[in-house]
Amino acid sequence: MIKVLVAGFMGSMGQKTVEMINQTGNFQLVAGLGPNSQGIDRTEYHLNEDVKIFEQLSEVETDADVWVDFTVPTSAYENVKFAIEHGIHPVVGTSGVPDNQVAELITLAAEKQVGGLIAPNFGLSAVLLMKFAQEAARYFPDAEVIEMHHEDKLDAPSGTAISTAKMIAAARGVDPVTPATNETVAGARGSDVAGVPVHAVRLPGYVAHEQVLFGGPGEALTLRQDSFDRSSFMSGVKLAIPAVIDAKTLMIGLENIL
Repeated sequence: MIKVLVAGFMGSMGQKTVEMINQTGNFQLVAGLGPNSQGIDRTEYHLNEDVKIFEQLSEVETDADVWVDFTVPTSAYENVKFAIEHGIHPVVGTSGVPDNQVAELITLAAEKQVGGLIAPNFGLSAVLLMKFAQEAARYFPDAEVIEMHHEDKLDAPSGTAISTAKMIAAARGVDPVTPATNETVAGARGSDVAGVPVHAVRLPGYVAHEQVLFGGPGEALTLRQDSFDRSSFMSGVKLAIPAVIDAKTLMIGLENIL
């Protein structure tokens, strides 16, 4: 039985994780971390009476094996640092954590020999899109990324889009064409991520979607993935929880365990 703590258990992704854990025979939810969580209706949040609830990181006392984090960028670094220092393997879906903080966590995990996983996206379709985009970039170096998310997503561009752009840049066989465009409105060409234009859309009705557009002489290639429901991310989380138990390093990307 793998014991799991879910940080951000009251949020949309946290609740999907709680439900998945409750439905998986070899997983046991032992604790949840979330602000203003004391006195909540446990039934509403799918928690039995044995699950410990903590409002602050300083309160956490747990025998959890795995720490699943779906919080916010400003909390995730301290959460994951705490988990590693206490021998709890992190599975992190929180995006927007600065690169320097991720680097510090990787170093700490190696020192403590407590590995885990940070994944820009737990959807299998998104992971495959990134792999396909990396392959296509060898032949189509000119590319742009468009990511579309719900209006409540706090970071832009998404971690998935940033990772996709970096993978494209690393895989290019030749340099892309440099457009001669002059922006008449600042930001019209998106953000530059490793030389790849990235555009972020935030609208009601969307969940998580990404397109990668490739252009070449006389032809174009479009890759697209759509997550229509947050349950689509649970297949990746379900794979990650047992995979990190024996990990000694902090891995970046779900592809590392597929």
